[in-house]
Amino acid sequence: MSKHGDTALPGQWSPPYLLYLGNPADELAIKTARGVAYWRPEWCIGQYRHADCKPTLGLPDMGMAEAKERGANTMLIGTANAGGVMAPAIVADAIAALDAGLNVVAGLHQKLRENPDIVAAAKRNGRVLFDARDPAPGIPVGNGRPREGRRLLTVGTDCSVGKMYTTLALERAMRRRGLAADFRATGQTGIFVAGAGVPVDAVVADFISGAVEWISPARNDGGWDLIEGQGSLFHPSYAGVSLGLLHGAQPDALVLCHEPTRRHMRGLPGYPIPQLKACLEANLAAARLTNPAVQAVGVALNTSGVPAQEAAALCRRIGDELALPCQDPVTMGVEAIVDHLLACVAN
Repeated sequence: MSKHGDTALPGQWSPPYLLYLGNPADELAIKTARGVAYWRPEWCIGQYRHADCKPTLGLPDMGMAEAKERGANTMLIGTANAGGVMAPAIVADAIAALDAGLNVVAGLHQKLRENPDIVAAAKRNGRVLFDARDPAPGIPVGNGRPREGRRLLTVGTDCSVGKMYTTLALERAMRRRGLAADFRATGQTGIFVAGAGVPVDAVVADFISGAVEWISPARNDGGWDLIEGQGSLFHPSYAGVSLGLLHGAQPDALVLCHEPTRRHMRGLPGYPIPQLKACLEANLAAARLTNPAVQAVGVALNTSGVPAQEAAALCRRIGDELALPCQDPVTMGVEAIVDHLLACVAN
């Protein structure tokens, strides 16, 4: 990995992929597989699901042996759960994939390489294992010193509200305008999409801000590092990671991400979703520790749970309330947010 966290996808666990869904608890549990399928469809041959699995990516269902015959190189475990635990069914399916001649990659907190049966299957089949939530050695402690370059960080009212999608959409939109812009992955799905990054939620707490400084070092080409946010300052389980990202990113700009049908923090019914203005102000206040000039430049809504005819009106209302452009990156794009970002920089 280079100093900017850029690398080509490792040849040993490269696509084409069979995306593993197994039997997830809900749609959010397959966000890793869905993210890879959406942003890198050319890499995805099919999906593997248990018979009682309801969520789908719309890809062909196939077994491991069939996927191998069709050219798959790697099975990507695209499901997640609270705590990132490797359930017995995932272990059994990983072994079956290895025996079918596929490599196996995963982004769970519980590592493939820590399971002796999976390791034995990889060895006997000459296959490769890759754990995305395995930070590189030598990550420094953050120092907070100002560094050259421009940086944007996505933040959220909750987990799983579209921070990665928004960041990748901004990269795509800015590159289409001929701007230098680079997505910096901080989670397992982003790492699979980008081929590089650092899993900040697996980094020892004292080193989180340093990890973000490491993947987004000084740059003097006038371009932007677009840093994928994680968690939420208002989520009791994950606020620590969110704060470390804010400090390490030293962001010049923030985009607030929100899912408007959410009524409480994911997995915590006793904690309501914060008000957008309060959430944005808290993130700006925290970011000012390392960049006093930080500005909010937009709001990204995930309106997948809102009727189409209501989504545009909702974006207009929230945009008016916060005096910021508000768009759904998937259905509306992010051009207005990019326009506002560039106008803020020009001023």
